[in-house]
Amino acid sequence: MKLFFRKAGESGSPIVILHGIFGSSDNWLSIGKIFAQTHQVYMLDQRNHGQSPRDEAFNYEVMASDLKEFIDDHKLINPILIGHSMGGKTVMQFAMNYPESFSKMVVVDIAPKYYPVHHSMILQGLASINLKNLSSRTEANELMKRFEESEGVRQFLLKNLWRNPEKNNEFDWRINVPVITKNIDVVGHELTNEKAINHPVLFIRGSESHYIQPEDERKIWELFPNYEIITIEGAGHWVQADKPQEFIESVQRFLES
Repeated sequence: MKLFFRKAGESGSPIVILHGIFGSSDNWLSIGKIFAQTHQVYMLDQRNHGQSPRDEAFNYEVMASDLKEFIDDHKLINPILIGHSMGGKTVMQFAMNYPESFSKMVVVDIAPKYYPVHHSMILQGLASINLKNLSSRTEANELMKRFEESEGVRQFLLKNLWRNPEKNNEFDWRINVPVITKNIDVVGHELTNEKAINHPVLFIRGSESHYIQPEDERKIWELFPNYEIITIEGAGHWVQADKPQEFIESVQRFLES
């Protein structure tokens, strides 16, 4: 599958960045531009997100395969991989399937463990919006308040609304809501592998997030023995948005080490 991407930077080793669920390459533009001062940065839309193609298949095997196709098509040699949340699981799956195809990896606020479904209310809210009759983003925000109390999360989700010229400029979703809903349990799946991956891996967690717990370190160590975990104080699950400066510095230190 040919993924939509944005590129910044003309020289240096390549960095490929993958967003989390309900996200897109747009979420990474400001941080991508900073990394682009020293690297070629590719920010991807994963399948069923952003401007990438839609497909009924939606799991980590196919998303890892999409990433491999992208790296091969663009002839990227030993890229550095960065993935947040669902994107973090995609890059971990990629590392297991194609261990000779990358140099280093940064996994943002996700462990390779099983996570129970916890986006049901959000998906209900997205599905409840009648796009044909929707007049504005403000109206959509009001409708979503019944399903998601955080204004920040609602604004993040509503970045996926756009006016589709192929549908008489009606509002449309940049995310494939039906397919994501059908496969939402797959997004939480545990990752397993028979062999450990010895490449350097940095896990970055937010101190206010519950996604990586102390007891998850054993599983991380079994799969990625050459790992390091950094906790960024005051950051939640969207570490890179909550504390961008600390996030950038942590990644740069890791890349230089």
